[in-house]
Amino acid sequence: MTLRIVIADDHAMFRSGFRAVLDAQPDMECVADVGDGYSAIEAVRSLDPDLAVLDVRMPKLDGLSAARQLMSSGRQALKVILLTTFGTDDYLRSALASGVSGFVLKSLPPEELVTAIRVAARGDTYLDPSIIGRLAPRLVDALTPTATDRERAPGLDRLTAREREVFLLMAAGFSNADIGQQLYVGDQTVKTHVSRVLAKLGLRDRVHAVRFAHHHGLIEPHDTSGL
Repeated sequence: MTLRIVIADDHAMFRSGFRAVLDAQPDMECVADVGDGYSAIEAVRSLDPDLAVLDVRMPKLDGLSAARQLMSSGRQALKVILLTTFGTDDYLRSALASGVSGFVLKSLPPEELVTAIRVAARGDTYLDPSIIGRLAPRLVDALTPTATDRERAPGLDRLTAREREVFLLMAAGFSNADIGQQLYVGDQTVKTHVSRVLAKLGLRDRVHAVRFAHHHGLIEPHDTSGL
């Protein structure tokens, strides 16, 4: 299966280089590269790609706003990755809350950008490795369920302690491999926990897990302070 991708970035040289990288992959095709958020939305509507890669800062309509419109348009199969030069806490919170499948710094090597696309395409969420390194310590205080948590997030008390750990790491954007490294368990074990978490909370996929966590205040703004 060939992944059909739309790129939106206001820097023509970056678009051209990134498009060349994607078109060199045997299973990827860049079907459009555009320079602003409105053009990105129009390209998605007309071409129906599998994935859109949007720069956060663009003229006319920024990438975050374009992502929100695309994620709320009913295109459930569409995956969206946001690109940014600066991984600020505000950008990260807004990105995760909108339900995008990736948040990546432009400084990431081309092969890692390709990896981010593959991760998003299979239904996981990709966070830039530098962000993961800073975010991990801030999850420690969130791993113990409280009465308030159960009150504001019905169904959370059905999760085991380990399932809750997996849920919070997943909601923070960690991939299965990252979760396995954090919890010292194998990939298949992580997949089993993820499936059980989604089933117990009645969530369709990882994107909805992120939205659930943010909607119920389980991932607080201070979790990403200082990014």
